[in-house]
Amino acid sequence: MSDPTNAPTSEPFDVPAQKLPRHIAVIMDGNGRWAQQQGLPRIEGHRRGVASVRRTTEECSRLGIEQLTLYCLSSENWKRPPEELDFLMHLLQQYMIEERGTIMRQNVRVAIIGRREGLPEDVLQEIDRTVEMSRDNTGLRLCLAINYGGRAELADAVRRIARQVKAGTLQPEELTEETLASHLYTAGMPDLDLMIRTAGEMRVSNFLLWQVSYAEIWVTDLGWPDFDEAQLHAAIRSFASRDRRFGGLTD
Repeated sequence: MSDPTNAPTSEPFDVPAQKLPRHIAVIMDGNGRWAQQQGLPRIEGHRRGVASVRRTTEECSRLGIEQLTLYCLSSENWKRPPEELDFLMHLLQQYMIEERGTIMRQNVRVAIIGRREGLPEDVLQEIDRTVEMSRDNTGLRLCLAINYGGRAELADAVRRIARQVKAGTLQPEELTEETLASHLYTAGMPDLDLMIRTAGEMRVSNFLLWQVSYAEIWVTDLGWPDFDEAQLHAAIRSFASRDRRFGGLTD
């Protein structure tokens, strides 16, 4: 599950295209702890984390990864101090504005998953503008999970299905795994192949609970501000070396 050394590598990236994950998700953990270790305020860790977002997005785009999903704000993060939440909202709004040129140059398509309720209106306006501006781009899909919770996603999906059953447009016996998947926030997106977590924690933290079922998991002890291209390459190399059986057997 984890890289025992977490040592960056300078070796050329040599994973063949057919062994690359289509969809990578990242739990960007450890910003606050990183800042405290540096003797800096917690919010400085979030600021430095934006550079890691930029590096990771650009490298995934360069490698031809189909989708990168980043866990930006969980539904549980609202328990944090108000000043930290305000700063996170400011960073998100600033990112949406300042990165538009790069997003368009690199042909990146931005998508958002999570609940809109509770997000400031001015932040939602900038998110919507960036999503709409990049809608027709055909490169990497950058999916940002904002005010997201895996259990909430499942509850929302079941609620929509229940309405269809009540209306008579869907019969209970017609309900399949595919039906439920088509009602998730990630409907139409590729299956998750690789989940990366920084800062050494061995849990998925209510992130993509349905989608992670058969994903490979890779954990590094480094905090998110220290995550770079070498770490991304190490995670992808680990993914490419694994025997993915999906519950079956191999020869």
